[in-house]
Amino acid sequence: MVEADGGSRGNPGPAGYGAVVRDGDTGELLAEAAEFLGRVTNNVAEYRGLIAGLRAAAAIDPTGTVEVRMDSKLVVEQMSGRWQVKHPDMKPLAAEARTAFPAGRVQYRWIPRKENKHADRLANEAMDAGQAGRAWEPKAAPMRPAAVEEPLAEPKPAVPVGWAAPADMGKPTTFVLLRHGETALTPQKRFSGSGGDDPALSEHGRWQAERAAAAFAARGTIEAIVSSPLRRCRETAQASAEALGLEVRIEEALRETDFGSFEGLTFAEVKERQPEALDAWLASPKTAPPDGESFVAVSRRVAAARDRLLARYAGRTVLVVSHVTPIKTLVRLALGAPTESLYRMELSAAAVCSVQFYADGNASLRLFNDTSHLR
Repeated sequence: MVEADGGSRGNPGPAGYGAVVRDGDTGELLAEAAEFLGRVTNNVAEYRGLIAGLRAAAAIDPTGTVEVRMDSKLVVEQMSGRWQVKHPDMKPLAAEARTAFPAGRVQYRWIPRKENKHADRLANEAMDAGQAGRAWEPKAAPMRPAAVEEPLAEPKPAVPVGWAAPADMGKPTTFVLLRHGETALTPQKRFSGSGGDDPALSEHGRWQAERAAAAFAARGTIEAIVSSPLRRCRETAQASAEALGLEVRIEEALRETDFGSFEGLTFAEVKERQPEALDAWLASPKTAPPDGESFVAVSRRVAAARDRLLARYAGRTVLVVSHVTPIKTLVRLALGAPTESLYRMELSAAAVCSVQFYADGNASLRLFNDTSHLR
């Protein structure tokens, strides 16, 4: 038995889904799933919840039968075949739901919202987590108790992820993440975010951008280019655009952190002039530099940008030209790592990372801080 729900705070707006799998005979909880979807409509979120629930059921018992219970009249009627799927955003989702579990073994039943509280709660937890820049995590993995006469059974895991998940045979969306080339501030290790000057690439930075562009042209896999609005990224992206014959699309949310009163200073200068502010910033990703932006705030906007790009470039390879913090954030979100992991990554100027995203919600880090094209 699958219970699923989706919600959107605004329509469209920040959205998420929740899904629950139960034993059809006993009602016992077998699995939970939830995810923040970025900015989508309520109907998209409801379909995503359905798909996640069906995939979770298939992972537990691919030969079984499923009753889906949802409080969305639209999804229930469309998936039951009584209403047509007319909206272009809904058609691929309905098709994906039909392939998530054999359609002949799935029945749909509408239930009142008050009977769908568990899935609704998970959807809201996912939205809360996503808007805080975190990935949703189950509070506890569901377990199946053993029969009295048998040894204690192994815990039944929540919806599997990574290698344990059912294979997604669709083509992944690949982000090739390129940090911009050096500016005059880079070798001096000065804070250079989105709240201070907007420096251009240095001569060496332009050389780095050209070397990266030549490497991408030689490989020939880039299909689109997206850049932060800041000058150093636009100049880095333009070198690749000219080499590949592509246009550069600007994504505002890929800009660097606003470092506030730290802008333009070295770490040592900040430590001397603003020691308490520096200590507070280093102690918590929720703390912003004075008049600046926290890493948690950056994570929220980067996660939303990621979701927009995944929707726009599904199944394609995209060069994403950005800065240290947004690139590290995309990597750590793909890994499901905490925000504190940003303090434990090194990212060189003009370095390349690569992350692949799959339609089932899984992601795979393929490359990190590669500078071989600069040697």
